Amino acid sequence: MSSTESPGHDPAEPGPRDNGAPARGVEKKSEKKGQPWYIEIPMLVVIALVLVFVFQTFVGRVYQIPSESMEPTLHGCAGCTGDRIFVDKISYRFGEPEPGDVVVFEGPDSWNQAYQSIRSDNPVIRTLQNIGGVIGIVPPDQNDMVKRVIAVGGQTVGGCSPDGRLMVDGQPLDEPYLNADPTIDRNPLNCAFGPVTVPEGNYWVMGDNRNNSADSRFHMGDEFQGTVPGENIIGKVQAIILPFGRIGSVESPDISVG
Repeated sequence: MSSTESPGHDPAEPGPRDNGAPARGVEKKSEKKGQPWYIEIPMLVVIALVLVFVFQTFVGRVYQIPSESMEPTLHGCAGCTGDRIFVDKISYRFGEPEPGDVVVFEGPDSWNQAYQSIRSDNPVIRTLQNIGGVIGIVPPDQNDMVKRVIAVGGQTVGGCSPDGRLMVDGQPLDEPYLNADPTIDRNPLNCAFGPVTVPEGNYWVMGDNRNNSADSRFHMGDEFQGTVPGENIIGKVQAIILPFGRIGSVESPDISVG
């Protein structure tokens, strides 16, 4: 009579002799060693610089205010440590600058007559500075300025209202950010110009400290009538990040008219 398998027995199941000991002839793998420090540290530095370059090229960067032209919104003066501001480069990829925005822009040619290079005369140092400018750890050697957008393409700016305020499209602006009340400090240089019709795609910009700002008013004889082309706009000023006592957002009130 043929034998039969007992119920529930699986012939493929290993027997009880397997006690967890490694099979003979199998060696334990050695742990994988990391990169030597003299390779790993330079790699980390390069990665950090690439990240800084990407961030400052496409997201935003920090600028320091060098003058008083945007007082009281932004503090700065010759020989002192001015506000450090964060400039957002993303906003204007999805929209356009609006009246009231504070922007950083590269000065058109007529704005650069008094500009002096910030690079060293030493060729070695200048090369290092240029490299630093590319990756964003040294300021670019260009005339970057900060002003407020007052009028955009198609609008007409210039002229004074009876109470001394600047006119856009024939209407007086309400400008709460100004350094001085125009209805009291009636300086005709602050509004008695033009009128200028801003070309499409361009922007009329002025400093909040109207008595101490070389802005669009002083370049009306150039090819853009003092306006700034849109391609020169670097980004929107979003916040003051230093000094600690002045940290906060930078307001962009809606001053559009009509």
